[in-house]
Amino acid sequence: MNYQKLLCLVVALVTSVTVFAQRDAANGTFELFKYGALDEWVTRHIKESGVIGGNSKTLYEVGPVKTIEGNEAYANLGGSPWGTSNVLAKVSGITKTNTTVLRDQRGDGYCAKLTTHIEKVKVLGLINIRVLAAGSLFLGDMKEPITSTKEGPMAMNAGIPFTRRPKALRFDYRIQLSGEPDRIKLTGFSKQQQVAGKDLCTAVLLLQQRSEDAQGNITAKRVGTLVVTYDASTSGWVNAATYAIRYGDISREPGYDASLMGLRSADYARNSRGVSVPVKETGWADADAVPTHLCLQFSSSHGGAYIGSPGNTMWLDNIGLVY
Repeated sequence: MNYQKLLCLVVALVTSVTVFAQRDAANGTFELFKYGALDEWVTRHIKESGVIGGNSKTLYEVGPVKTIEGNEAYANLGGSPWGTSNVLAKVSGITKTNTTVLRDQRGDGYCAKLTTHIEKVKVLGLINIRVLAAGSLFLGDMKEPITSTKEGPMAMNAGIPFTRRPKALRFDYRIQLSGEPDRIKLTGFSKQQQVAGKDLCTAVLLLQQRSEDAQGNITAKRVGTLVVTYDASTSGWVNAATYAIRYGDISREPGYDASLMGLRSADYARNSRGVSVPVKETGWADADAVPTHLCLQFSSSHGGAYIGSPGNTMWLDNIGLVY
């Protein structure tokens, strides 16, 4: 058994994001995203390789009600704009899954449950690999199967085509933090490390004006920004939480933190040739600019890949935009 390849398989499944908080209220017309009510889900039944236990796993994706049996690579169905951190990986003949986004009951319907946990792989009854994985729900899609560690970040196609200028983001949420004062970092390559600071649940919305050059490179100017963090558990559901989107250059506005709200270059998208490339933000667009793409991502942890607190959980429902 090649343990290095197995480790790479697990690490390749983990995705995280760093974001910042800003909250405001906005009135207007509310429009749900397609499947934004989160009542319709695709259910996938996958069997992992026997060498790592041969467990049967259930993966959920936001889309039309459908059940998929077997180890099939998934692509968004029914025009769904949603991707998740639930992915299938196949490395050197070994099949492994990561499940951090669950379909959860809410009243007569469903909602999304994003969790942070430690992904473990057992070989011959022993725990050989432990990696921290956070739950993520985002606009875009994942390319499956992941076949190497390097493909992990590149598999995520962040953002969808979008040319409107909404006032705000609105959704229902519920938060349960782990209660731990500090986070951990667990990559599978080294021993568990402590990271100072409480783990937070997060949301980030970016409106971008993207361009592609003759070589297929993608650059973007930032049109709109909204970033939220949650530092306390809630006693129940918070309904119709509404957060204003800020347009133009916000770098000189009160509350701006460059390390959290600044221009980004770590996100990936597929260009017109179908190749995954970094999206490099090169500056701030004018405040009245029209975007070409919308990025939206929710996560049960913050602080970067492999960092967080097991038990952090974020529930989401009824996600849409205010105009």
